[in-house]
Amino acid sequence: MQVQELLRRYAAGDRQFQQADLAGASLYRTQLADAVLRSATLIGANLSGADLGGADLSGANLIGANLSGANLRKANLSRADLIGANLGGAKLAEANLTAVVLNGANLSAANLSRVCLRAASLVRTNLAGAVLSQARLNEANLDGANLAYASLVEADLRQARLEGSNLIGANLDRARLRETLLNNSNLEGTNLEPASV
Repeated sequence: MQVQELLRRYAAGDRQFQQADLAGASLYRTQLADAVLRSATLIGANLSGADLGGADLSGANLIGANLSGANLRKANLSRADLIGANLGGAKLAEANLTAVVLNGANLSAANLSRVCLRAASLVRTNLAGAVLSQARLNEANLDGANLAYASLVEADLRQARLEGSNLIGANLDRARLRETLLNNSNLEGTNLEPASV
């Protein structure tokens, strides 16, 4: 699908773009709120600054995509593949990221408050300075992730893996950590005092 066709159909009120092939497309600052891009191919696409609030990107292939500064609030990204994607500064509050693959992705300074990341894979993901307050990360794999100075206030990390992760200066105030694996993690300056185990 050509970008021009997508934008023309969207402007005409169409929101159904399931399985669209938009690999490498330039959609910088595009308005695509509530678009249905289920199982779409967006490998290497530039979606920086795009408005994808409420969009359905479940099962989409976003490997290496640029979503920096994008609005993904309340979007559905469940089972999407975002390996190596750039989501720095993205707004993902209340998004559904269940079973998403974010290995090696950049989510530094992203807003992930109240997101569902249950059973997600975030191996070696950069979450430095990210806001994960009240996020559901139970059963997620964050091995080797960078969570330096991240806010995990009231986050649910039950049965999550954080082995070898960097939690320097992170705030886990009132976080749920039952059966959480923290072997070889750097907890220097981490606020764990009131966290429940």
